[in-house]
Amino acid sequence: MKQLQYSVRFVTPAFIGNADQDGQWRTPPFKALLRQWWRVAFAADQVDAVDVGAMRAAEGKLFGVAADRDGDSRKSEVRIRLNCWDKGRLTAWAGQDSERVMHQEVKSRDGRPAPVGAQLYLGYGPLNFDRDSRQTALKARAAIQVGEQAVLSLAFPSGAEASRLETALSLMQRYGTLGGRSRNGWGSFSLTPVDASTPALQADLDARLTSHWQDALKLDWPHAIGTSDGKPLIWQTEALPDWTAVMRRLAELKIGLRTQFKFTSGRDAAQPEERHWLSYPVTNHNVAAWRERGKGEFRLPNSLRFKVRADADGQLRGVIFHMPCQPPKQFKPDLAAIQAVWRQVHAHLDHADRQLTRLLA
Repeated sequence: MKQLQYSVRFVTPAFIGNADQDGQWRTPPFKALLRQWWRVAFAADQVDAVDVGAMRAAEGKLFGVAADRDGDSRKSEVRIRLNCWDKGRLTAWAGQDSERVMHQEVKSRDGRPAPVGAQLYLGYGPLNFDRDSRQTALKARAAIQVGEQAVLSLAFPSGAEASRLETALSLMQRYGTLGGRSRNGWGSFSLTPVDASTPALQADLDARLTSHWQDALKLDWPHAIGTSDGKPLIWQTEALPDWTAVMRRLAELKIGLRTQFKFTSGRDAAQPEERHWLSYPVTNHNVAAWRERGKGEFRLPNSLRFKVRADADGQLRGVIFHMPCQPPKQFKPDLAAIQAVWRQVHAHLDHADRQLTRLLA
């Protein structure tokens, strides 16, 4: 068995819920994230098209599977342990969401654009608005605080899958986030080897882990980081002093890239508009055909993701990266419309006014 140990340190608050939805250090979210990035590593090893059946079989063998009565249940060959299962130390949010950002679609009483809390905008759900205090509040009783850390230990067979698991860990370090609203940068963390017996994680992005973004739209699951013009679709902000400043910057960027697409319809639109292909549902702008009787709206996660990374000097940078994939079949994807939307989003982030830097990893 190969054994590795990493110090996990959160650089933005994490909403990792236990059975009571309170923040707590737990191994299942780490294992789930490892599986997600393992799939990307698996796809990178395929010469032609990804055989999803073969991938599921390999994943079940490696991570375990609870099959039906006639199936082949097996234990996981990957062992994960944390040296603590403590509750999060962040028990109140009052006063933290002082960073306000303008939102063109939120109006004040006189009809002009109004500011919104940057953290509430990116974290709505785990965070909510307390009408009594008129402040952003924590929905649960606890979250994991910036700076909290624990030791994550892993053991797995040293055979053929070891390389993929190590690639997945490297991807977790560079792009992984955990918990509620993690696609918006919450639950960003770093992985640092505990001692010399655990090698440092690779920082370079192997070209096999990328795909031209239009080619990536042929599959309906996130399997690669997109590229355009021969470069990964990864952007980085300037260095900022703390996580609150980074979340404000990311909120401004997200508001800008979404509101550039103007709605011409309201509720029960007959046809999807450009904005709908970014992510769905959208408050007050649903599509009539994208609703299942008794089950509510279809859900389309945003394939543009955020991560917060720490520089060597302790300053933080926001990272935006695109993992394009085709929407599920129930959306009846219009690939020409989807490509037009993402082409515009990429151009928006590349524009000099955004002051973002394209990265190679």
